[in-house]
Amino acid sequence: MKRNFYLQLGFLLFIGAVYAQNKNLKRANKLFEIKSYVEAAKVYETKKRTREVLEKLGDCYYYNTDFENAQKTYKELFEKYSDAPIDEEYQFKYAQSLKGVEDYEEADKYLSRYFKREVNTVVFIDSLLSSTPQTYRLTPINSQSNYNDFGLTYLENNEVVFSSARSSDTLVYAWNKLPYLDLYQATLVDDNTLLNVVPFSEAINTNNHESCAVFTRDGKTMYFNRTKIIDRSKDEIGRIAQVAIYKAELVDGIWSNIEELPFASDEYSVEHPALSKDESTLYFASDMPGTLGGFDIYKVSINGDGSYGEPINLGSKINTKHREQFPFISEYDVLYFSSNGHMGYGGLDVFRSAIFDGELSEPINLASPINSNYDDFAYTVIESEDRGNISSNRSGLDKIYSFTREENKRSIYQVEGFAKNKHTGEYLSGTLVTLFDESNQVIQDTIVGDDAYYIFKIQYNKRYKVRGTRKAYIPQDVEFSTNSRGKSQHNVLLSLEAYSDAEENIEENADGEVQVRLDKIYFDFDKSDIKEAAALTLDVLVGLMKKYPFMEIEVSAHTDAIGSDQYNLELSKRRAASTLEYLVSQGIDRRRLRSIGYGEMQPLNDCDEDSDCTEAEFDINRRCEFTIIN
Repeated sequence: MKRNFYLQLGFLLFIGAVYAQNKNLKRANKLFEIKSYVEAAKVYETKKRTREVLEKLGDCYYYNTDFENAQKTYKELFEKYSDAPIDEEYQFKYAQSLKGVEDYEEADKYLSRYFKREVNTVVFIDSLLSSTPQTYRLTPINSQSNYNDFGLTYLENNEVVFSSARSSDTLVYAWNKLPYLDLYQATLVDDNTLLNVVPFSEAINTNNHESCAVFTRDGKTMYFNRTKIIDRSKDEIGRIAQVAIYKAELVDGIWSNIEELPFASDEYSVEHPALSKDESTLYFASDMPGTLGGFDIYKVSINGDGSYGEPINLGSKINTKHREQFPFISEYDVLYFSSNGHMGYGGLDVFRSAIFDGELSEPINLASPINSNYDDFAYTVIESEDRGNISSNRSGLDKIYSFTREENKRSIYQVEGFAKNKHTGEYLSGTLVTLFDESNQVIQDTIVGDDAYYIFKIQYNKRYKVRGTRKAYIPQDVEFSTNSRGKSQHNVLLSLEAYSDAEENIEENADGEVQVRLDKIYFDFDKSDIKEAAALTLDVLVGLMKKYPFMEIEVSAHTDAIGSDQYNLELSKRRAASTLEYLVSQGIDRRRLRSIGYGEMQPLNDCDEDSDCTEAEFDINRRCEFTIIN
């Protein structure tokens, strides 16, 4: 009886322990769902290290950029459960955590598996020494705070606005157990110190997060982040926070008319506003439905009446299946953004992509010291002065750094762009794009694919010319230089105009051939001499070919069907050749011409020797045609 009692007591204690374990695990999972990662990690750390616990514990560290503990936890996950399938995203997060502790060799093993291609981070970083357009010098800004400060933007003169968790009066944020973010205003003095730091307008700062402010040039409109607390208790998740972009207007010195932008939502976040140079487009990051990854960068039109268009995803050239955030558009129409999905040092890196005629160039990593193996973000720059600032958590806290920059003398300069139809905007696949040096020698050429995109590597302190050539189009030449006043990244849009669009007497026939339409040329019977009237007509073609020095023409002669086939063929050859010689006599390079006689082989009607056609009907087939062949 006593033995049975202790067995039963032990069983009840075991059941109680299992119940407590499950209850605590359920609580940890709920904390994890509402992104209370610090508190969730405390619970997971006490639990049996099951696969679920290791996955979520690693994520708690990862999302708070505690890469040292994250990589240890993910390592245990992969070693302990190597025989079971593990979601491939953990390969990526483990690799990012390894990059965070600069173990690039081990990180590349997992990135290579993840991307299913060889990845060599060390070689990539070395290549940036010659591929990034500028070199940077970073200086920490003294913000007189031991809390997170980031996202500095200029208001006017030396007045700046930035985001900070320095307030001791606000609630503590569950994600990282730090105070909520507010916006602050200060004066940035020459020694990179923030003076006279005061909270921004009370109308803007609330008990929620406010961050990432951007202002119009006149300082009268601002856009900023604010979190919204959403009650999801019906889903057993509890209260969660989504980020929305708000707009405010300065009226009589007071920030008023504060409103959430219409494309924000309770179901996803919309954050990190940035204005285009002309302030007609707002760029932002979001995890809204339709994103390629965790967060993508979008743009939306700001209409004249204050309404907004539909958000447009910037596409796979910019966005990856991971995070793209913190967009900034410079005065030179360059998009800067942070990403952990493009190749980089680890964490978020800053990239640049030039915008030219609405098209974005391939992103370029800005390299060290802008980028580190931690998160680097909120990059802003005054391009004309080669200075700006960036935020980074490389020191363990989010901190703001100022920078100056200069052209990278080791940079591999490049020119890139697209070939388009000048009038329709259609991408002209199959266009020949040629790069010439300053002595007009061909360096490189390419025939563009379906995306009509080209790119050439070029050198420093040189002059170049890019030419777009396409059959039946006017070639376009664009010259540029890479001297000390030039740029390393040139974006050249080749806007080619069809001859048929440029000239009224050039048109495309039913067979798709582009021809110069001239008055009919008459020859004497059985003759091929150019008569005076024919010469006047041909002078119109001479004028066109001199106007367009790359135009090449095929001169074709045709006869009626009266007489033998061979006779008509030979006659047409003589007439075509005679026409070509006249054009040459008027100064047209022979290499731009070719002649061919078709005899009676290409009639425009059914008139043959046995038909009852009238003289006028036979005359239709007696003609010369001038087809553009280049």
